[in-house]
Amino acid sequence: MDDLLAFLDSPQEGATDYFVSLVVHNIDGPGLRDSENQQFLARIASCSCVRIVASIDHVNAPLLWDKQMVHTQFNWCWYHVPTFAPYKVEGIFFPPILAHSNTAKSAKTAAIVLQSLTPNAQSVFKILVEYQLSHPDEEGMLIDNLYTASRECFLVGSQVTLNSHLTEFKDHELVKIRKHPDGQDCLYIPLATDALEKLLSEIST
Repeated sequence: MDDLLAFLDSPQEGATDYFVSLVVHNIDGPGLRDSENQQFLARIASCSCVRIVASIDHVNAPLLWDKQMVHTQFNWCWYHVPTFAPYKVEGIFFPPILAHSNTAKSAKTAAIVLQSLTPNAQSVFKILVEYQLSHPDEEGMLIDNLYTASRECFLVGSQVTLNSHLTEFKDHELVKIRKHPDGQDCLYIPLATDALEKLLSEIST
């Protein structure tokens, strides 16, 4: 991979007017959402003879990238061009929590969704569950605190990795964001205490 990137980034004699164009549909899709894939795409995008055109499907997609990736490597030029097409095909594959967001969320459906995520993502979510159970009177867990706790457990190596997990959680409506009294964003799980306890027992087995 490094040799390919070096080749793409090296000046090519007589090829100053030619570029490699890479079109990525749904760059924030499940198959590309992990931090490793996003880092590789960012490195490819930073090559002098490469141009990337990409679409995103989710409003939280920018959480996948840090400032360097956005402004230096990808160097995006943003265009808001919604198609307003219904998600009829995509909706077939949505888990019950997302497809029936108005119904009561249960520990069972949450556990089913978590099973589709990586072990590290499940462990990060477990930290959030344990915090919420031990701090029932708080608005939620600060994102910075979740990052610190996850890093101490060697579950994430960077903020980008945590953001990719949070995007998964938000996509499946496992977590919500609300304001902490000091104005910072904090995360909370929209489940009752008894459901959280049951969920914790299921994901701990």
